[in-house]
This record gives sequence, structure tokens and C-alpha cells, in this order.
Amino acid sequence: MAGILFIISAPSGSGKSTLVSELRKQLSGVDFAVSWTTRTPRGSEENGREYHFTTREEFERMIAEGKFLEYAEVFGHLYGTSCTSLDEARAAGHDLILDIDVQGAAHVRAKMPEAISIFVLPPNPKVLRTRLRNRSRAEGVVNESELYRRLSEASKEIENYRQYGYILVNDILDRAVAQLEAIVLSERFYRNGETIAYRSRRVLEVAAACLQANSQERLKPVLEAFGINGDSSQQQLPFGDEPDDD
Repeated sequence: MAGILFIISAPSGSGKSTLVSELRKQLSGVDFAVSWTTRTPRGSEENGREYHFTTREEFERMIAEGKFLEYAEVFGHLYGTSCTSLDEARAAGHDLILDIDVQGAAHVRAKMPEAISIFVLPPNPKVLRTRLRNRSRAEGVVNESELYRRLSEASKEIENYRQYGYILVNDILDRAVAQLEAIVLSERFYRNGETIAYRSRRVLEVAAACLQANSQERLKPVLEAFGINGDSSQQQLPFGDEPDDD
């Protein structure tokens, strides 16, 4: 049975990696494409687990040899998804999840319009700022200028939510994981006729509620919190320069 390609994008610090990790604990037949990058490992990251770490020279050689399904430069570093990941998932009949930025997602959708795209949103700038700062502390480095840069970039990335079929707001982890699981199960049901063994009607309803077309009221306060007008591309940075409580 053919696997499904799922694209997941989100601003840095939105928790998409945790969502994918929890999903794979609950569902079988879901592979994860470990991306390649030219940046150095952070904190406890290990080569081959979070990323395949390589040099820019090697990365550019792989580009020349056509080894990437997609690649992009983000914050001065190259990131890419190897074609091998897709080939291996297809051979096993597994679904494949790509955790990629909005640039990479656009490239993949152009090549593979059948891919299912999911955008993960943090509930508001304060939560995102706290998550980014906590992650930086865990890595042993808190750079306020880098933190603000990522917060500023988040609004620009969030503007691209309209390009995605499904939208998740990662405010409560368990709920967001359940929604992601429902999306995968419902797509397996509709595309492959795969039976949903448990509470099938409820699963389909949860997934349908996450469709972008059905998410406008739920998204409105989140977009407003990030200074984004849901009806236009204009935005104002909402972060300010006030200190956090922590």
C-alpha cells in the first residue's frame, strides 16, 4: 500500500519536533526524514538523530549530484531533505513526515502536489518566546539578539499558513498530538481505504476541524497576537521590548 507524504512546517520553537516524536510513538508505519544541515550541533543533538550534520562543501556537492528532494538556506545555514528518505519509505509502504521550513515545503509541493501539508502555530508570541528561551538555556547559550531575530522571523513564516491544508495550534501538547494523529489516520482512510479501528467518526471529525478552511475562527486570535491580519499580508511585530517575568 502506498505511503503518504506529510509536510510539517512551523516557526522555530513551535514544538513540531515534539509533536512528530509523540505521533511516532503512537502510530506504526510512520517514517521521519532526518534532514541534512551545515550548521553545528546544539546541546545534546546527535549526528543522524536530529540532523545529518555536514560541511557546506559536502552539502553543495550533494546539491550538484541531485541528491536532495528539497533544500533551502535558513539563518545562514543550508538545510535539505535527501531523496533517499522518500525512496526508503515508499519501498516499505510507510508514510513519511518531512519537518521542513516554508521554503522547502513550497519546493516539495511544487514537485509533489499530492503531499499533505500541516502548519503548526504557537498560541501567542509570549509562549513562543518562552519556549525559545528555555531551549536556548538547555543548550547553554541565551543570545537575546538571536532570540528576537527568531521571534521576528516567526511572524513572517506564519503569514504562509494559507499555503497549508491543515493547521494545528500547539497550545496543549496532548490535544495537538491527538489532532496530528487524527489527520494521519483520516488521510490513510480517504486515500488508502485503511480502516480506523477506534472511534472512527470522531477521528474524522477532529481531522476535519483542523482543515484550514474550517479553522478561521480558531486562528483569528492567534494571528492577531502575532500582528497578522488574516485577510491580508500586512503585519506589525507584536513582541515589543518589555522584559519577561522569568
